[in-house]
Amino acid sequence: SIPPNAERNSKMENETQIKSGGISVDTEHIFPIIKKWLYSEKDIFLREIVSNATDAITKLRRLESLGHREATDEKYKVEVVLDTDASTLTVSDNGIGMTEEELEKYICSIALSGAVDFIQKYEGDNDGGKNGIIGHFGLGFYSAFMVSDKVEVITKSYTDSPAIRWICNESGEYESFSAERNSHGTDVIMHISESENEFLSVSKIRAMLQKYCSFMPEEIYFTDLSAKKDDTANEASEEKAPTPINDVHPLWQKQPSECTDDEYRDFYSKVFNDYRDPLFHIHINADYPLNFKGILYFPKLANEYETIEGQIKLYYNQVYVADNIKEVIPEYLLMLKGVLDCPELPLNVSRSYLQTNTYVSKVSAHIVKKVADKLSSLCNTQREEYAKIWNEISPFIEYASMRDKKFYDRVRSSLLVTLTDGTSLTYDEYLERAKEKHEGKVYYATDKALQAQYISMLEAEGVAVALFERPIDTQFATMLEQYMEGVKFLRVDSGVTDILKSGDEVSSSEALEEIFKEVVGENVKLSFESLKDATVPAMLNVSEESRRMEEMMRFYNMGDASIPKDTTLVLNTSSPLVTKLSSIAEDDKDTARAMASYVYKLTLLSQKKFSPEEMREFMSDSVELLMKI
Repeated sequence: SIPPNAERNSKMENETQIKSGGISVDTEHIFPIIKKWLYSEKDIFLREIVSNATDAITKLRRLESLGHREATDEKYKVEVVLDTDASTLTVSDNGIGMTEEELEKYICSIALSGAVDFIQKYEGDNDGGKNGIIGHFGLGFYSAFMVSDKVEVITKSYTDSPAIRWICNESGEYESFSAERNSHGTDVIMHISESENEFLSVSKIRAMLQKYCSFMPEEIYFTDLSAKKDDTANEASEEKAPTPINDVHPLWQKQPSECTDDEYRDFYSKVFNDYRDPLFHIHINADYPLNFKGILYFPKLANEYETIEGQIKLYYNQVYVADNIKEVIPEYLLMLKGVLDCPELPLNVSRSYLQTNTYVSKVSAHIVKKVADKLSSLCNTQREEYAKIWNEISPFIEYASMRDKKFYDRVRSSLLVTLTDGTSLTYDEYLERAKEKHEGKVYYATDKALQAQYISMLEAEGVAVALFERPIDTQFATMLEQYMEGVKFLRVDSGVTDILKSGDEVSSSEALEEIFKEVVGENVKLSFESLKDATVPAMLNVSEESRRMEEMMRFYNMGDASIPKDTTLVLNTSSPLVTKLSSIAEDDKDTARAMASYVYKLTLLSQKKFSPEEMREFMSDSVELLMKI
């Protein structure tokens, strides 16, 4: 039998072409779709119209730079004018303008981009995307119809061709007339629909301009005609030079060497409305092939319970695209705040696009590298300042290292370990210091108060004790054991190290051993050691492996607060109290048992919080012993 595809291909070879053409679009049907669905958020229309205006100026500047037009000292600007009485919002520019033919070609044809034509005509294939022109798809202008029932365009070309006035209603029906305009440029007058009256609010327009246009590349001025009329009527306003609402040279467009710390802090405060100074910043200026710029900040948190979700604002040639874009930052660095300007991305980008785009993944990888480089730089050149902020950033750096081995490899030499005395060392420095007495071992405490006795004993012998107060610290230590060959992390109460032993002969009485076995029960082992510190009668030790297993079980709600099975009560035979207990045990077992119980409960305090019943018994035993003095 002949395969279906082969039979079909055979038939196609014998077919004769009758006609070819393009699919047509009926404006009567497309305009309602544009009005309702062109953008998910209606207020984006203002971004589109204003960015078109800045494009018009950018094109004129480009013609001057290419020698196609003589440069002048004219001040280029975009004006946004709200007239609530006339229900209009107007965006005007003094840019390149349009001839009648250009207006017919670009405005009357949906999705035909004047920007693309301009680039092809004047830039050719050598532009590399660096002309600064924003528009590409020819759809932005039609976003005006999302909020307008009529749109007027008055435009005059820089070539001094006659001005033209074009009027179009929401059904797509238009008329054009000859017009008067003093200079080159374009006015887009949007007659706001009655159902969209919110866009005649001064506060609404100001908020939209601040959101979308704060960093557009040409100066933008906003005028509220109603306020101007009131000022004129009252004759109370002073003549003031108008100020643009935007910053045409945002900090991220500058070289890091041109920016001061104050400028970085002011920019952060302005963009993120955060009165607290960030802990540090990272200025990114990536060239080909990535071609993106930005500034990232590590924010200062009020406390460890504050939300740690950051905020990344995405821009396209200084035009706002989206807020809180997580796809360009690895999830383990989502506490960062910042702005990224990525002209390689489309202006109207979707999250699904970001999630699958290889350029985005490369940007993300570059950001990870820059963060790691910044940490290394701070550690190497500003160690004192770096140590001050380490406690705030360490949970995030540790988490990132646990999630990404490459990130860990980059920051390994910049990881600090905070000690119980408040100082800090890198892990390499700690291990170098440990060579003399405890090579390959890192001693740590999780509760400085509960484990104070163990800490003081080790510090008295010159052992530096790390402070791991957060749950992630101990998890991170487990990971480090996998990456750092021959290194073991031990909590200060995990066993009696030889450093603490006196070397004297260990002696014990059978009577004392029998009494303590009765007191501690079957789950706790008993051991006798002669320690250097004679003031310590006893210690309760839990093996590192047992404790970690117990902590993991509790994390998954599978454990309890009881003492782990692999627990040992160590009696210090160098202690006068233990010596006295040994003699009492021979003659007065009841008193010895009460004292032994009390000593055991004292050691328990370093391991767990007493239950109400245990606390009641402890207080009762304390009173009883005091009565015997």
